[in-house]
Amino acid sequence: MLEIWGRPYSSNVIPVIWTANELKLDYTLQLAGGSFGKLDTDAYAKINPNRMIPAIRDGDFALWESLAIVRYLSDRYGAGSLSPTDIETRAVADQWMEWSASKAFGPVIYLFFATVRTQPDDRDAAKIAALRDEAHAALTILDAHLATRKYVCGDTFSMGDIPIGCVAYRYFNVDVDRPALPHVEAWYQRLTERPAYQAHVMRHFGTNPEEWAALERACASEGVI
Repeated sequence: MLEIWGRPYSSNVIPVIWTANELKLDYTLQLAGGSFGKLDTDAYAKINPNRMIPAIRDGDFALWESLAIVRYLSDRYGAGSLSPTDIETRAVADQWMEWSASKAFGPVIYLFFATVRTQPDDRDAAKIAALRDEAHAALTILDAHLATRKYVCGDTFSMGDIPIGCVAYRYFNVDVDRPALPHVEAWYQRLTERPAYQAHVMRHFGTNPEEWAALERACASEGVI
């Protein structure tokens, strides 16, 4: 059986869990990282010598790095669905996965840390505004792309939507004022109608560090400690 190592509130693990559930794979979630530990063991080093999450073990095959895992699962178990068979369409999916990591993920995750993961009295309003503006500037590129298509590769959902779909949930659910992005918002609404997205991406993450920590710890019932 497939094993996924990580925790379901980690921004790098969520795309892997979402992918596995879109593909309806049987898997075991091995809770690791953060308060769950396990990364400093010799056993885990054999799976991921970097001692970071996520990682997977699929039979005798181990793999780490979030986007590599999403691609592997999509190619192996979702050829023709999550992994487009047309080489150019697959290249577009790959392009937007890389773009999500290089352009959108950074400002959104730092915005998340500057709000949810920072005590209210310690928040820097100027920093939050700058990160929001940086995130919006990146997402305007996606907004223009989505003006003529439902998903990043056209009319069909694919692995190309997964990393940026996870980023979008964080962006739209931190407590900041956001300028309009009509095409991104329509695409995001389509994602929210997907059962696997609802169950594994749309997790309430609280409004402060204490709420975040309590919610993450409560997810222990989903995996194996």
